[in-house]
Amino acid sequence: MKKLILLALVAAPSLLFAQENFVIKGKLGSVDAPSKVFLVYRDGTATITDSSAVKKGEFGFAGHVTDITRATLIVDYKGVGMQNIDRSSADIAAVYLVNGTTEIKSKDSLSKAKITGTKVNEDSQRFTTYLKPVNDANKALDAEYEATPKEKRTKEFNDYIDKKEDSISVKERALDSLFIIANPDSYMSLQALRGMGGPYPVYDQLAPEFTKLSPALRASKAGVAYQKYLDVIKSVSVGAMAPDFAQPDTNGTMVSLSSFKGKYLLLDFWASWCGPCRAENPNVVKAFNIYKGKNFTILSVSLDRPGKRDNWIKAINKDGLTWNHVSDLKFWDNDAAKLYGIQAIPQNLLIDPSGKIIAKDLFGDALEKKLREIFGTM
Repeated sequence: MKKLILLALVAAPSLLFAQENFVIKGKLGSVDAPSKVFLVYRDGTATITDSSAVKKGEFGFAGHVTDITRATLIVDYKGVGMQNIDRSSADIAAVYLVNGTTEIKSKDSLSKAKITGTKVNEDSQRFTTYLKPVNDANKALDAEYEATPKEKRTKEFNDYIDKKEDSISVKERALDSLFIIANPDSYMSLQALRGMGGPYPVYDQLAPEFTKLSPALRASKAGVAYQKYLDVIKSVSVGAMAPDFAQPDTNGTMVSLSSFKGKYLLLDFWASWCGPCRAENPNVVKAFNIYKGKNFTILSVSLDRPGKRDNWIKAINKDGLTWNHVSDLKFWDNDAAKLYGIQAIPQNLLIDPSGKIIAKDLFGDALEKKLREIFGTM
């Protein structure tokens, strides 16, 4: 099932305007000590965690961030501390840190709170309600998949799940497009646009939608940032020449993409910590072993964390990835990943001997099928 096994997503930094001075005032029924509410968000590359005691249901936060920032509120009802909260059943809510005072009120749980006082948050709640049908459909599909015993998750079953998921995605993209048309000035329309792109954005699909935003929103810092993102994904679209880069291999020797010119090359982005990547690796190994005798090879770029070189090399050996590997060990700040607009892994691009991108995101048996088209049946 694509949704459950396909990717790990970057916690992308916010797109946005100027410095935001935010205030959050909350009322959560009659909840009292020792309860606390935690506020978790990213500001630049740093992850910030703040906390507020709850007294007679009231809690609050204040601060400033560089841009409008999506944050998570988490209730610690028992006062056990952030690290000990059961995340699977935690009471949470999303909130945008934005200029002004945002009020959060609920008689019982934070997840059911009404959020008012700032337009971005009011639009966010409206957008969430608007997408409820597709979100409910996705939850139902997830539940159906999880309720099916592993031995019954046959190829036919997975194909059935994928077909239903694709149908839901089509409906969601249609709703996103309609929201943008109806709300061309809303920051949430930029979020809708990001949702339309998903983990594997296609420039030709997103560029026309971007023009539906109001001139003011497109000219804002948020709009300009998104236009730059579109420029990046355009530069690595099918038919474009693959941008060159160089990174150290496992021995510290610099290896460039251009050094593989003259061969069909799969440029593969992954990481040792990425479960979906490790689940996909057997498919890549199978295709490589079939076609490595032809004019085909692989260059894998790892988004492993700083100081985790051993984890990277151990995963290469454990998964039997007997091809070329490079990494600057900068996690999501990997220079090659940023050059290629990578915001989810696994992700790959197939490059022809001239250096042109001829296919993208070949997962499952799709890579082997594409190579069979090029080289014929082995």
